[in-house]
Amino acid sequence: MTRPTGDLFADGGGTGRLMARLDWAATPLGPIDGWPQSLRSAVRMVLSSRYPMLLLWGDGFTQLYNDAYSALIGDKHPDALGGDVRVTLAEGWDVLAPLIDEALATGVASWVPALRLLLDRAGYREEAYFSVSHAPARDDEGRTVGVLTVCSEVTDQVVGERRLRLLRDLSVGGDGRTVDVGSTCARLAEVIGGHPLDVPFAAIYLREGALLRRAACVGGEPVAGALPATLPTGPEHGSGLAHGWGLATTAAGTTTEVAGVDRRLALPAGPWGDPVRTALALPLPSVEADQPLGVLLVGVSPSRGLDEAYRSFYSLLAQQVAVAVRNARAYEEERRRAEALAALDRVKTNFFTNVSHEFRTPLTLMLGPLTDALNDNEHPLPATQRERVDTAWRNATRLLTLVNSLLTFSSLEAGQAHSEAREVDLAGLTTELASVFRAAVERAGLRLEVDCPPLPRAVRVDPVNWERIVTNLLSNALKYTFVGRIRVGLTADGEEVRLTVADTGIGIAEAELPRLFERFHRVQGARSRSHEGTGIGLALVRELARLEGGDVRVESRIGTGTVFTVALPWSAAGWTAGPVAGVDGAGNAARAAAQEAIGWLADPAQAGASAPAGPAVPAYGPADALRDTRILVADDNADMRAYLARLLGGQGWRVETVGDGRQALEAIHREQPDLVLTDVMMPDIDGFELVRRLRGQAGTRALPVVVLSARAGGDASVQGLDLGADDYVVKPFTAAELIARIRATLRGARTRGHQADAVPAPGRSFEFPAGSAAGAGGALPATPADSAGGGNEVRTHGEGRWPAHLTALDTGWTYPSRPTSAAAMRRDVRASLEGLDVDPDTVADLLLAASEAVNNAVEHAQRPTLPEVRVRLRVADDTVRISVRDFGTWRDRRPAMDRGRGATLMNAYGDVRMVSTAEGTTVTIERRLPPTS
Repeated sequence: MTRPTGDLFADGGGTGRLMARLDWAATPLGPIDGWPQSLRSAVRMVLSSRYPMLLLWGDGFTQLYNDAYSALIGDKHPDALGGDVRVTLAEGWDVLAPLIDEALATGVASWVPALRLLLDRAGYREEAYFSVSHAPARDDEGRTVGVLTVCSEVTDQVVGERRLRLLRDLSVGGDGRTVDVGSTCARLAEVIGGHPLDVPFAAIYLREGALLRRAACVGGEPVAGALPATLPTGPEHGSGLAHGWGLATTAAGTTTEVAGVDRRLALPAGPWGDPVRTALALPLPSVEADQPLGVLLVGVSPSRGLDEAYRSFYSLLAQQVAVAVRNARAYEEERRRAEALAALDRVKTNFFTNVSHEFRTPLTLMLGPLTDALNDNEHPLPATQRERVDTAWRNATRLLTLVNSLLTFSSLEAGQAHSEAREVDLAGLTTELASVFRAAVERAGLRLEVDCPPLPRAVRVDPVNWERIVTNLLSNALKYTFVGRIRVGLTADGEEVRLTVADTGIGIAEAELPRLFERFHRVQGARSRSHEGTGIGLALVRELARLEGGDVRVESRIGTGTVFTVALPWSAAGWTAGPVAGVDGAGNAARAAAQEAIGWLADPAQAGASAPAGPAVPAYGPADALRDTRILVADDNADMRAYLARLLGGQGWRVETVGDGRQALEAIHREQPDLVLTDVMMPDIDGFELVRRLRGQAGTRALPVVVLSARAGGDASVQGLDLGADDYVVKPFTAAELIARIRATLRGARTRGHQADAVPAPGRSFEFPAGSAAGAGGALPATPADSAGGGNEVRTHGEGRWPAHLTALDTGWTYPSRPTSAAAMRRDVRASLEGLDVDPDTVADLLLAASEAVNNAVEHAQRPTLPEVRVRLRVADDTVRISVRDFGTWRDRRPAMDRGRGATLMNAYGDVRMVSTAEGTTVTIERRLPPTS
């Protein structure tokens, strides 16, 4: 029994069923019954395979294929069954024909891993890639009568790898060639232009304010001519040429697909030169999603469909472009900052140079007469005047040393410094310079060891620069060494001359060593004999050593000591062994530095002991009840301690001096003074830390403190006053000003002391008299001003009451109308509220708001009838109310003066009301107290 012919296609799936119904008699193969066994076997093999297979049989290249192959030819199936492959794949036959002819002619199979074919299987001329093998198909007699094609599509793999290469080229192209945004965009365009199959054309638009400006484009003149060079970014401008490309819409953050490109731009693209019909406009992402950096406009290949993979590729491309642009902008910004800093540095250097030169003339005219007065034997100065003139001469000499250091450093920074090298006896010069410091070192209780044997030959070096190197190293060693020794050594070998300055001081942490020679760098928290100095000493050592052809290095261990080594190679120091020239004026800078170091070692007690106890000086105020007041002075400068001791002692006050904050705390612990006068910048514990510790202890919280500092400016004074200082005096000051401020602070402290004595104990009834202004909620009554006071006098107007069932307070103060009054107010209000156990956060909020109110009262009140500010504090019914009143007409603050935060701060921390009348303005701040647990 013969098997039905339909069984031949039974295992062929959907394609097999189509083949079974096909009228094969109408094809070149004829009826199925007439097919040779070889053809039947080949058909069964093709249909049973899950791999794409195509069988071409006979002279008509009749096609027989399976389900897997039908998916490759798209909408050409099922018409291709039984048809001529030369018709079905006509668009790609020029590529396929040679391979099929070769298999038919030679009987040898072939294989191509990524064969590019033009296919029209989805309504457009598609770029497709296949891995193809062509093998001969033989009939029953062994003749080659057809070709068996086994293939698989690798289009996604080939195109994907190509696109990844583009993204990789964009990411690795930043190899140092990127110097600005313009060149970055040009580089990006160059890389994108190398991949025309995926990106037929492109344009990068960057946002510049309200405009989009084209930074680069790919595609040549046709593209540049068809695209706008600039366009507004707003949606209201999305018309005309810009609208046609979707740029304005995309600039708002929306990706736009642009159709009909071929009507505006005739650009052949793809493997077969088809016109570009579609483009994509993508936003270049930035930190702000609705404010992209710009727009990337790209053409879509006419040979590839704009599917999800293509869109993802373009999204990655836009991100790569955005990253490169952001990096370039950051680089440009950093370069501009560096250029601005360099320009500022040059201006600063020139300024230092010019000012240093200008300082020298008045310093010369100061030092000359001072020296003459000290050395005048015919008209000798009285002892008191000699002491004053000697102080002035020492500090003028120190100022000259500082000016010379600044001038030298400025010259080094500007590249204008040079070495006036000559042959010197380096061992003798170094020994002489070190010996200048012997008295200061021994006075400090240290040993100075100098080991500078003669060198085998003279050294060519600038003696002035060498003196500065040795002087700075020795000064540094003495400042940070408290026990042991300082050793200066000079050695040489065949390679170099080495100067070593070793000490047994506090040592330097390893983390600080790399920055030790940076200008203005200081090791924070390091114990030292003085806080004075410019911070350029070691930086100057390094620059001068390098100017002489050498360098400096340092070795140090905490608690062991430090060794500085300055090495001068013989190639720089010279080999000449001729006569050695003398060094004129050597040691002047060293003597000035040693004299300054002796000032660090002065005994503070001597300054206090030497203070005269004569009658008060009328120029600074008459003698009064403040006589015999005890004042503690803390300053690390010996001359300043001595001057303040003489000045304050002349008022009939008893003065004790100490050299730093730690000594001040010890002195206060022994016997509490009536007032502390402290410098800010001191070693160990500075002035600000001293104030912080005094205010943190109950026994010294009310101790009056006046801060002295050379740090001018509002920030410095605010910092001191915020910590609780009573006053802040900026150097230089006049004697009369300092005495007046100390008197005012002392009187204010005594007034507050009497007020504290009058405060009743909790539980007693104490209230404003009935009908009084304070009791009625009106203005606080005025109190006659203290005729002798000119500072922060504080006058208390009333006290509070504490009923048994509710803690309450009603009190007030009067302050002079001056900026420092805010600090005194904060201290008084804080003390009152903390006494009632008010929440600390609430206290801090109220103090901030009240400070702004007081500052406004001082700054805004115009032509006040009373030069004062009154503050009233009331606590009742779980509410704190602070009223601040001035006595002037209100004026608006100039914009340049307005910080723009006063009203914001007050309203942020309480309910604020303001009443302004012809007599003045009252600001009231109310805050509900949080419930207690």
